[in-house]
Amino acid sequence: MKSDLKWTDRHVLLLFNVDPLWEATELDNILPVVDQIKKALEHEGHSVKLLMAGDQDIGDILAPYDPMEHVVFNWCEDLPGIQKGEVVMAAMLEKNNFCYTGSPPDVLSLSWNKAAVKTVLDRYSIATPSWEVFMTPRVNGWGDFPAIVKPSFEHCSNGITTEAVVLTHKELTERVSYVLDRFHQPALVENFIDGREFHVTLWGNGRIEMLPPVEMDFSAFDNIKDRLCTYDSKFVPGSLHYEKINLQVPAQLDEDQIQQLERISKQAYHAIGCRDYARIDLRLQWNILRARC
Repeated sequence: MKSDLKWTDRHVLLLFNVDPLWEATELDNILPVVDQIKKALEHEGHSVKLLMAGDQDIGDILAPYDPMEHVVFNWCEDLPGIQKGEVVMAAMLEKNNFCYTGSPPDVLSLSWNKAAVKTVLDRYSIATPSWEVFMTPRVNGWGDFPAIVKPSFEHCSNGITTEAVVLTHKELTERVSYVLDRFHQPALVENFIDGREFHVTLWGNGRIEMLPPVEMDFSAFDNIKDRLCTYDSKFVPGSLHYEKINLQVPAQLDEDQIQQLERISKQAYHAIGCRDYARIDLRLQWNILRARC
């Protein structure tokens, strides 16, 4: 079915997620941001309707809206009680023929598989820390320390604590065992880059633009095990990492470092198949930037 509407005439559905089990502080964090996005879109001349994904059936969320008259600004990062909820939502948008922002389901799904992402980076010769996946606590083949141990199929630093950074074979064995027992999935082990960390946002298709990089400042910590973004640093106000890790916006970088960040970030963006926008996390090892996952 063909629509006579121009893209600028289509209504924008601002799709975001809320979990009924969230604490009040979590709601206080997300709702003002939703309002900021809505006002920014309205400032550009768009008619915007908020569409909240909560505990209702996701098919019911979209049913009242004609995909030929609406475009979806997809800010849905999860769905309550649904594994890989953002993948499910993107797939539902495609199934119902909506035009929407952000990467497609296959790319979103890939982002959950750290080993698969690392394989893609290696295939395209994009610098990334050395790595290996372990399905048992027998880790005799690993000898690079410090190392970091991550669950292979998690998001948002889930499973990342100070204990994730290991300095000895004994600590490595214990942490791999912890991941296997706690998360029931393989453990990804990487060489831990004890250096500056940058979050780089890119947007565009064809012509990709890098926004000003952000640095996670770990200067408050002397212990190497503290110099990383943990789950607490993102989601637990009052925790040591939440309070002590500062954001430098923009990061203080010279021209050569900016160019290097832009080059490797765009390489990763294209290799992984990102669309519209993405954030690439990198660490600086001596003078070599390495993409991490």
